[in-house]
Amino acid sequence: MIRIDPHTHSACSDGKDTPSELMWAALRAGLDVVGLTDHDTMAGWDEAATRVGPTGVALIRGTELSCSSHGISAHLLAYLFDPSDEALTAAMARTRESRDSRARRMVELIARDYPLTWEMVQQFAPSDGGPVGRPHIADALVALGVFPDRSAAFETVLHPSGPYYVHHWAPDPVDAVTMVRAAGGVPVLAHPRAGKRGRVLSEDVIAEMAAAGLFGLERDHRDHTEEDREDVDRLAHRLGLQVTGSSDYHGTGKPNRLGENLTSEYVYRAVEEQSQLEVLRP
Repeated sequence: MIRIDPHTHSACSDGKDTPSELMWAALRAGLDVVGLTDHDTMAGWDEAATRVGPTGVALIRGTELSCSSHGISAHLLAYLFDPSDEALTAAMARTRESRDSRARRMVELIARDYPLTWEMVQQFAPSDGGPVGRPHIADALVALGVFPDRSAAFETVLHPSGPYYVHHWAPDPVDAVTMVRAAGGVPVLAHPRAGKRGRVLSEDVIAEMAAAGLFGLERDHRDHTEEDREDVDRLAHRLGLQVTGSSDYHGTGKPNRLGENLTSEYVYRAVEEQSQLEVLRP
């Protein structure tokens, strides 16, 4: 059996491992294929590609696009798209800029009640100048001793229902699916029923995404209960979509472990067949 984990993050967004370290971690976890899907950036692709040969782990190049529909945040995994596509890269750049402005405003609000500064948060941001996000604010709060870990910070101060939350610009998920397909990529809706993260997209919106070219739904994810997974199966069957499984690994930033959920070889092959780019193999 080929072990495929197509949704992970590096330090180029909010993970803790460099892209190289992620590839070696994938080898130690017994993976045959790993997907690097940092938030709204392709910054880690080249470095990860240099470790395909030494590790023997194949690489799916991707991105996790931030999306927003009527105030509801969603994440769209975009696999194997043309990195030179102007519309998609412009949307990612605008999202990164908005995420950075949003993070600054959230820090200002949190600083009213906690001894937090922007400089503290920047110490945990991507070293290549990538956008600062809520995970980096969480890391600063953990370092201050306010919370024991990222998860505790996200469940309270950083939760979308909390008083410090600020929305940022992101493309509509239907438009995002259209852009990914136009760029030769394959779109999969990440953790579509993870209600613990906040409100989730309605079935009607997901149906619109499917009509626009959505490939699949991420079913097997640690933020989904068994009932959530059954609901994803039902929805995928209704809309004619594939289902995936993955770890959403962030290194030590989250408890998620590489390979804790996997995607079938059949779905993996279908993703590559529909894509502009090829999987990088040893």
